[in-house]
Amino acid sequence: MTDAFIYDAVRTPRGKGRKDGSLHEVTAVRLSSQVLNALKDRNGLDGHAVEDVIWGNVTQVKEQGGCLARTAVLASDLDESIPGLAINRFCASGMEAVNLAANQVKGGAGDAYIAGGVEMMGRVPMGSDGAAIAVDPSVAMETYFVPQGISADIIATEYGFTRDQADQLAMTSQQRAAAAWEDKRFDKSVITVTDQNGLTILDHDEYMRPGTDMQSLGGLNPAFQQMGEVMPGFDAVAKLKYPHLEKINHIHHAGNSSGIVDGSAGVLIGNAEFGKKYGLKPRARIRQTCKIGTDPTIMLTGPVPATQKILADSGMKISDIDLFEVNEAFASVVLRFQQAFDVDPELVNVNGGSIAMGHPLGATGAIIIGTLLDELERSDKETGLATLCIASGMGAATIIERV
Repeated sequence: MTDAFIYDAVRTPRGKGRKDGSLHEVTAVRLSSQVLNALKDRNGLDGHAVEDVIWGNVTQVKEQGGCLARTAVLASDLDESIPGLAINRFCASGMEAVNLAANQVKGGAGDAYIAGGVEMMGRVPMGSDGAAIAVDPSVAMETYFVPQGISADIIATEYGFTRDQADQLAMTSQQRAAAAWEDKRFDKSVITVTDQNGLTILDHDEYMRPGTDMQSLGGLNPAFQQMGEVMPGFDAVAKLKYPHLEKINHIHHAGNSSGIVDGSAGVLIGNAEFGKKYGLKPRARIRQTCKIGTDPTIMLTGPVPATQKILADSGMKISDIDLFEVNEAFASVVLRFQQAFDVDPELVNVNGGSIAMGHPLGATGAIIIGTLLDELERSDKETGLATLCIASGMGAATIIERV
């Protein structure tokens, strides 16, 4: 098999996913095209430089519908001979795009790819595609479907996590993200989003709340308690699946759950010959990728079996990993990962995560791979693992090694 290398990784800042968010005026296609242009310009790409653009986005309707990847290529400065593939693995779409691209390179199907994703959650709201798993009773009843927030609270109940533990993780995420921006740790990868006149629209993650403390978090009401408990509530559905749970402990709220934001990210992946052709030095090797299905009701435990699988597939142990990026969809997801593998919290999401900076669904998987690579280089470490939980019960993971 041919090695697949990461040559570059960029992302936009994450804007608040609402009408007064800084990126609200920008479409998914235009934001994606700015990421594609940044990768083209930074790496001197010309002509049919890459085999394909694989682009993740979750809510594939309206302006995010069609084959957004191909439209983004045509809206960018890339050559029109480069095709595009739009994919959806819910929250892992950006990671799955990277993993697909890496495995295509490993298998010899092209020398290079651009992979990543986008989500404009303020323009195309989550759930507006009317997914069957949530709205078709014949499917929802068979799978014991509950909303993700309820799933996060089920994890907290099943594995014994408290509101204080979740709030502490959230506060730490805010503190680490603020420190990372202050220390300019994202400068290598974050591009400035501009308008058609080249004027700056956004150059920083605007969702962050660096003043967050335990007192302010403690004043927030549980976000999913009412939908869980008010009849006919989702707690009753959950207890049909898990009858040993006497009561669901609702610990999650807006402050310890991922933020709704707009954003995009891209990764340039290629073999050694591609690097030689363009005079580029590889930054990391994509050692292993994986995906797995899990219980669709508790839904968000996927990072644990995905990590178990990717370690087994690569012949590695958890102690072989220097740094971890575990998407902060909800606090309990990260708490469960840390509990399952007994990993040092100081090695997990060291620059903050989606609780602080937001979770642009289709882009986050690519974002955390880029963040992991930057931090491996900054801290002079070698091997990192990125993983996400995924809606409807899946997990995905990627292991990268510096070269």
